Amino acid sequence: MIEQKRILATSIPGPASQALQQRKLASVSAGVSTGLPIYVTEGAGGILRDADGNQLIDFGSGIAVTSVGNGNQRIIDAVTEQINAFTHTCFMVNPYEKYVQVAEKLNELTPGDHDKRTALFNSGAEAVENAVKVARHFTGRAGIVAFDHAYHGRTNLTLAMTAKNMPYKHRFGPFASELYRVPMAYPYRWPGGPQHCADEAFAYITDQIHAQIGEENCAAVIIEPIQGEGGFIVPPAGFLPALAQWCRDNGILFIADEVQSGFCRSGDWFACDHEGVVPDLITTAKGIAGGMPLAGLTGRADVMDSIHPGGLGGTYGGNPVACAAALASIETMEQDDLIERAREIEAILTDRLGIIADKYDEVGEVRGRGAMIAMELVTDRETKEPAAALTARINKECHSRGLVTLTCGTLGNVFRFLPPLTIGDDLLHEGMDILEESFAAAVS
Repeated sequence: MIEQKRILATSIPGPASQALQQRKLASVSAGVSTGLPIYVTEGAGGILRDADGNQLIDFGSGIAVTSVGNGNQRIIDAVTEQINAFTHTCFMVNPYEKYVQVAEKLNELTPGDHDKRTALFNSGAEAVENAVKVARHFTGRAGIVAFDHAYHGRTNLTLAMTAKNMPYKHRFGPFASELYRVPMAYPYRWPGGPQHCADEAFAYITDQIHAQIGEENCAAVIIEPIQGEGGFIVPPAGFLPALAQWCRDNGILFIADEVQSGFCRSGDWFACDHEGVVPDLITTAKGIAGGMPLAGLTGRADVMDSIHPGGLGGTYGGNPVACAAALASIETMEQDDLIERAREIEAILTDRLGIIADKYDEVGEVRGRGAMIAMELVTDRETKEPAAALTARINKECHSRGLVTLTCGTLGNVFRFLPPLTIGDDLLHEGMDILEESFAAAVS
């Protein structure tokens, strides 16, 4: 077990990582970039150790994946046991119990007490793509509605729903058809102000769907209950329940993309739970399996069972090793009460970020839920002009001081904080100390 302590043995990145980066540049496509090119050799809890012996505090969790911490012993033991038994059969050829067990847990944990069915895949994008397939098949309709600032994946279909051009969509089209975009209920940037955002956004969006698509032609509305890559945008209270009810009233399926916000990350099992929203279909991935590739599509039994045999699946979907990791990851969340821990992390991060916001006018807003917290930076609080360059400078300063941080936002001006839910308070506070130091260095 790596000591839960930041160590700066060399500059960041150090010589060994720099040498490995040169090898990467000579062998890996330039299209696969790296935000912080320290080459990791070990990870445990909230610490990553690199090839130079540096130990960095992890505020990224591999983009909300290692929620139960790197090196989680339950996952190590479960994966080792499964590898020793067998690694693959393809569930569609020769099934195995762990796939069924994961499906049972997802049916149990996802919002709603109705009868559900689950299918497993490899990535969040696959889960989303299959959600669209299921929605179109069940409803007999083609139209899919997505939102500004959305991120749903990198396949052709999911890219069409993803809102950001660079780096995701640039020159990769044409994209799939019958996909429509509407404004997001983004309180901080809503023209009518945050106090009117819920009602005005709902009215405008439903009017647009009626006028441009027609309810009878709309198969599904897909939304991240807390937008991830788009800037950790939390819809205003009442917006999601109203939208879900409107979908039900019009025979439109409501799809919740909980790939980033799910599995305790938001301070509940799922972000939908905060307002009691029950989606028809819900997609999961990332934190589900502690770093192993696994994704789920869970939904109403009548919807999921409407698909003909063989219509869903994939060679590696629900791989037994990944399923073993998922069961161990979920057990950790349950046994260690990581929902409550996410809420504790929220309290610490929002308090510390609030201090920074009081000190620097460049902080436009602090927002988020659980261990999914963001800070949006602006050049001017009145105009709210995005401060993308400042965001990049602070991020670079954090990296140089041994803190793994991530940025996001369609406008490139949002810091997102995604620490492992198992991280200690000491590392959280040290990380925020580093952020304060980096902020001061970047604005001076």
